[in-house]
Amino acid sequence: MGKKQKYYVVWVGVEPGIYDNWEDAEEQVATFPGAKFKSFKSYEQAVAAFRGNDADECRALLEYARRPAVQTDYSSIPGMPADAIAVDAACSGNPGPMEYRGVEVATGKELFHVGPLEGGTNNIGEFLAIVHALALCAQRGETRRPVYSDSRIALGWIARHGSNTHITPSPANARVRELLLRANRWIQTHGWANPIRKWNTAEWGEIPADFGRK
Repeated sequence: MGKKQKYYVVWVGVEPGIYDNWEDAEEQVATFPGAKFKSFKSYEQAVAAFRGNDADECRALLEYARRPAVQTDYSSIPGMPADAIAVDAACSGNPGPMEYRGVEVATGKELFHVGPLEGGTNNIGEFLAIVHALALCAQRGETRRPVYSDSRIALGWIARHGSNTHITPSPANARVRELLLRANRWIQTHGWANPIRKWNTAEWGEIPADFGRK
């Protein structure tokens, strides 16, 4: 009788994700301090476990929210979809206090704002902002709403379905690492139809979500 297929979920490790063999999974956890992983009998069980509860994810994100929305009119930008979301991040130092937000391009209405959080980087913030926008659209059923970012690196991470960053774990960056883990988990277990586009800074000026710290 053949050996039954198992799937391994790595929540905390070198590269969190779902693995279909122990050899690959072991590479992610063997030497990683505080690794968290578990085997499952089916791929569906593994996906459900890795994804977690969407309602809990949204509540966790809201716990980090800061500051009221800033209203600005961006409706004059030519050729811009009225419902588009623009995202951006800011970080003082690398790593350092990091925050990100998303705004409605047509009105400048702030849709979400997370941070400042210690121990982040600008690239991490840009990536988290895009994923947050996609998750928000999924929650609202806005599957065609465009998302704009001016970060080529973050857009590349989205294309490869996961961030390419390794920050040294510390108490100071615990919240950043938690959000990064959640974002990687979400993007690896969800599909989306939202167009994700590069903001054309040369023609349109700074992205509406810009923090104005350049």
